[in-house]
Amino acid sequence: MKNILAVDIGSYKTTAIIANYDNEELTISGVGIAKSKGIKKGAIINIDHASRSIKQALSDAVRIAGVEGINKAIVSISSTYTKSITSYGIVNVPGNEITIKEINRAIQTALYNANIPNDYQVLQAIPYDFKVDELNEIDDPAGMSGSRLEVSLHIIVAQKSGIENLKKTMRQAGLEIENIVAAGYASGLSTLKEDEKELGVAVIDIGATTSDLAIFINKSLRHTDFLGVGSYHITNDLSMALHTPLADAEAIKINFEELVKSGEDLIEISVIGSEDEKQTASLTTITQVISARIEETFLLLNKEIEDSGLRNKIGAGIVLTGGFTNFYNIKEIASQFFGGLPVRVGYPKEIGGLFDNLKAPEYSCVIGLLLYGIKDGLNYEIDSNRNFRTKYSFEETKTTSIPMELDIETEEKKTKEKEEITTIISDNKKESNIIQKIKTWLGNLF
Repeated sequence: MKNILAVDIGSYKTTAIIANYDNEELTISGVGIAKSKGIKKGAIINIDHASRSIKQALSDAVRIAGVEGINKAIVSISSTYTKSITSYGIVNVPGNEITIKEINRAIQTALYNANIPNDYQVLQAIPYDFKVDELNEIDDPAGMSGSRLEVSLHIIVAQKSGIENLKKTMRQAGLEIENIVAAGYASGLSTLKEDEKELGVAVIDIGATTSDLAIFINKSLRHTDFLGVGSYHITNDLSMALHTPLADAEAIKINFEELVKSGEDLIEISVIGSEDEKQTASLTTITQVISARIEETFLLLNKEIEDSGLRNKIGAGIVLTGGFTNFYNIKEIASQFFGGLPVRVGYPKEIGGLFDNLKAPEYSCVIGLLLYGIKDGLNYEIDSNRNFRTKYSFEETKTTSIPMELDIETEEKKTKEKEEITTIISDNKKESNIIQKIKTWLGNLF
């Protein structure tokens, strides 16, 4: 039996989950959740405060699981620290039969060829296209015959300083890092269906202050990006517009659906700077403020997808996940901003044990980390430890150097290939008059 600890450090909360993997079955045995401190827009700004949040979440998870001796964790990292690079590699195939060994050589060659900045290091290197001799668009060449194997590689790199600060924070919490996984990638592992990954899909994990975008095409990761917007921006907008404390603004945001359904057009809130003093705010104003921020968020996210150059390959549409998706009518609203692409809310894959309280979209990333731990992911990958991983085996091979003779790709071909690559309102049951009024306001705004 293997114990797995996953830690997701978000801007709003830190989640630690302990699970055991036995007989190919994953079972959650402990969960701990703590309010995040020392984190701003996905970045660690205070190691001491951030480590205390991790310690608290870990302590609760260990107590519930009743296990000891877990000192390594698979941890997420926000795309705040990351960027993406594309690379290519070609190897000859001795014996004309492609094995896992040849696939590893090709991937490692592409990684060797990559132009990685000195202040960055590899998090994940994932092949998105194989070519055997003259046959293109192969998702898994294992077992095929051929004399030459080519690979296109999507590489996620992270700032070394960000990685070091993450390691220091984890160590101060009493943990070493087993692996680091880009947050958007982890969310995709837990929410996407196989046919979505094959047809092309964009998963967007919208948290408190950040949004992580990951685009999967032909069963592989093709693009990752980051946007510094999230649900907390709604809270901030409400606080400023209504002149009310952030706590009251957060309560309005969380309870917006209930406010709409209550039939009340005016609500009582505190005055900022004098919480004993009360004022009233209209639901009309609240709706306008919330709608404006949601509209801006989706417009920006849609632009990120457009800028990726992969929009026409996203046949399965958009999958929204993260805490932002708990918002009232979010799927119907979002559908208006992605150019007719289908939109759904993504929930984490169901697993055994203490899963009932982890079904919400805000736990997609941490569940994805657990799945990463059992290699329930993509076919091949180089991880943050520079290990070659394949979901077909638990064996990992670490390649420290690539002989120059493996690189038979010309600079001209690399340049050419790089240029080519570069180049929520549905029908509902009848509700009260106030609900119809809110829908009308939303329709007018959008």
